[in-house]
Amino acid sequence: MNSSELYVSLDIGSSSIKVVIGEINNQIIHIIGVGNAKSTGIRKGAIVDIDATVQSIKKAVQEAERMAGMEIREVVLGIPASQASIHHVKGVVAVQSEDKEVTGKDLERVLDSAKVMSIPPEREYLNIIPVQYVLDGVEEISDPRGMIGTRLEVDANMITTSKTILHNLLRCVERAGLQIREIYLQPLAAGQFALSEDERNHGTAYIDIGGGATTIAVFRDGHLTHTSTIPVGGDHMTKDLSIVLKTPTEHAEEIKRHYGHAFYDDASEDELFEVPVIGADMREQYSQKYISEIIGVRLEELFEMIMEELYRIGVRDLPGGIVLSGGVSKLEGLAQLARHVLQTRVRIYTPDYIGVREPQFSTAIGLIQYIYKEDLYYGLSNTTSSAVAARQDTATLSKPKQKAKPKKTEDQEPKESGMTKIKQFFDRFFE
Repeated sequence: MNSSELYVSLDIGSSSIKVVIGEINNQIIHIIGVGNAKSTGIRKGAIVDIDATVQSIKKAVQEAERMAGMEIREVVLGIPASQASIHHVKGVVAVQSEDKEVTGKDLERVLDSAKVMSIPPEREYLNIIPVQYVLDGVEEISDPRGMIGTRLEVDANMITTSKTILHNLLRCVERAGLQIREIYLQPLAAGQFALSEDERNHGTAYIDIGGGATTIAVFRDGHLTHTSTIPVGGDHMTKDLSIVLKTPTEHAEEIKRHYGHAFYDDASEDELFEVPVIGADMREQYSQKYISEIIGVRLEELFEMIMEELYRIGVRDLPGGIVLSGGVSKLEGLAQLARHVLQTRVRIYTPDYIGVREPQFSTAIGLIQYIYKEDLYYGLSNTTSSAVAARQDTATLSKPKQKAKPKKTEDQEPKESGMTKIKQFFDRFFE
């Protein structure tokens, strides 16, 4: 691995689009660029206006570029969990080498064999995550490379998503002038690092409460087992405040951020603030306790919907509790209300990196961590020239150079590139 590597993540959400540039030195991530732009073309995880989404992506990218003094070329893209499905698949191959030593090529072949399943024409393959390898009947192998055997099997979880959603997201990123290195399901990348090893093993729900939707991801035995989306988020609380307080939406959003409190019992009755009224040259005065009641009603409804969804997908117990993240998680008193309604252990996850110490960046940071972990596993590297241009010494940015291909050894899996997968996707889409 190189001593210094760069990764750029692109998190396209319903309320905002985040771009994060991470520089990794000695396996430590340093955030050197952050872009955050309001999302104007997405509703509930789906593209409703391609041109508006492209402009939002460009704005977030430019903000990150200015901060880092670099030109972004390629990104790791996160796909929302809306309409995503997880399928349990199996694959089996014979070990090919003469000495019967398992190599990276064997891993590639067995994973490819696991992908051979009938997918409806409206669905598209996204990710495949090995659960365990089995070598000549020996189970629970996490990495069989270097072992001796004749028959290699894999139990894996394959993730598929809506072809329409994926196609439109790829089109937006392409029109924004970016290349895609890899694509991952957002809760897969975020939950893998937001949860501790014990939480992932014991059974925990990672819940990302965003602006337009709430994503539920259940991890058990170290792997993502279920994911679903509820079309309720922070924007609904803003709308509630706007209607009840009779104030413009932008003022309602500011009130929620600065004075909002989720747990009525802990809200302050003495903290007062003025609110402009729509259609009148006047201001009304309210207390934090008053708006806490408005916010709390919507959040209680959301948590009840989360419980119903968990029961629907067959989750009856969560020994690891619940971990909350997403932009709404900054709301004071949220954990207390969640514990009261859900009757389980609840904690808030916030990335611990300078510049992104807010729950809304959990997915963007998770994407960087996830691809870096994969690169370590497969022995690949992401050089500075492949993800971004060199730091600006003058006003003119250097022209993009051709991406250098990482060298592969026999023991490394020749991992399929993101651009190859995208080209194959478009070929299948327009057949």
